[in-house]
Amino acid sequence: MTSENPRLRFAPSPTGALHIGGARTALYNWLAARHEGGKLVLRIEDTDRERSIAENVEQILDAMRWLELDWDEGPISQAGRADSHAAALGRLLESGAAYRDAATAKDVEAWKAEHGTRRGYRGTPTEEPGAAVRLRVPDSGETVVEDLIRGPVSFPNTSYDDFVIARGDGTVLYNFAVAIDDAEMGITDVVRGDDHLSNTPKQLLVLAALGHEAPRYAHLPLLHGPDGKKLSKRHGAASVQELRDSGYLPAAVRNYLALLGWGTDDDTTLMPTEELVRRFRVADVGKSAAIFDERKLRWLNGRFMREMPLDEYTAAVARHLGRESDARLRAACEIAQEKAQTLDEVWPLIRFLFEPPVDDEKAWAKVMKADTGALLAAAAEALAAVEPFDPASIESGLAPLLERFEIKPGRLYQPIRVAITGSSVSPGIFESLSVLGREPALDRISTAVERLSASSADG
Repeated sequence: MTSENPRLRFAPSPTGALHIGGARTALYNWLAARHEGGKLVLRIEDTDRERSIAENVEQILDAMRWLELDWDEGPISQAGRADSHAAALGRLLESGAAYRDAATAKDVEAWKAEHGTRRGYRGTPTEEPGAAVRLRVPDSGETVVEDLIRGPVSFPNTSYDDFVIARGDGTVLYNFAVAIDDAEMGITDVVRGDDHLSNTPKQLLVLAALGHEAPRYAHLPLLHGPDGKKLSKRHGAASVQELRDSGYLPAAVRNYLALLGWGTDDDTTLMPTEELVRRFRVADVGKSAAIFDERKLRWLNGRFMREMPLDEYTAAVARHLGRESDARLRAACEIAQEKAQTLDEVWPLIRFLFEPPVDDEKAWAKVMKADTGALLAAAAEALAAVEPFDPASIESGLAPLLERFEIKPGRLYQPIRVAITGSSVSPGIFESLSVLGREPALDRISTAVERLSASSADG
């Protein structure tokens, strides 16, 4: 991009949630605009009035806000620009660059017999023929899309009929509206998915007919799942809100989405947003389909979580859980920060600090053996004498039991873990005991010993 004042746009259709592919397109436009010191316009392409409901628009805005992708102008309703579209259509009709296609009743019946009532006349997706407005397409030559990613892509003009740009009732079609909007909003760069590449020649023809300069185009490769097939629900989280609700961090999602098709010369993976802005260039996006793999996103998210300052980490966990960010939650987060890869994974690790343990029967059966009661009783006696009740002192207090019973650490520490947390997975055992506190820990160990004793008696 070389424009002195580049203007980019993100123009989603509000027909549902903002999905991963759309989120990446939004991010790339945002990064390009911020890198170049330009402007980002948010345009809502809401001409499908049945599906473009207020709730769907809000879903898009909510996703953009959560991703922390701000915009400089908008949101602008495409449907609200009907007068501008009508004026441009009138200019084309007046100049002769477009004409009304007045089909006869016989034409209509023949068209219906061949296509049914849901396909467009002469293969164009629109309403059935009547007084539809068509753009005159040159009978020779070609229309070339100068794509920043793919290079020049040529489309022979003979592959197009005079395509419909407005219905009989005067409402304009997608390719016409988009071209007019881009021109009148001063959009200099259009960055969008390559499923729009086939639309671009029609938009260029509309712009040329009106004497408008065309923007630069960059068509992004589509996203696939790890199996190489087009990204879908089966590959994991499908929308931005699902990523949020699953406990991902906005910064990690931005980092990961940026790497889906783009990368740095030195293969840097972990990048704060400021670095993404500094290094991102649309021209560096590859041509091949990118692979969305939620496992890699989880790994990257875990890296971001581990590197967060503790207070920031605690605040993020508190928001996700809907809890107060107090001293106890901070202590809980401190011992869990190294283990969780998403905010969703934090609560199962720290729940035992706020609620009685929920026993994992499989963990109990695997860890609690015939001689475990004696080990736990000895551990309780040792813990009662530990002072102060901090991780280092707890480790020193329990260590002699390993030699006394001639056992490996796991034979002692796993039963204690299951006794106090109900699970075989938790933060570090010494840290867990310390944050839980001496009396609650001893109570839970005592309960486990009693359960083991009762089980032995029943056996």
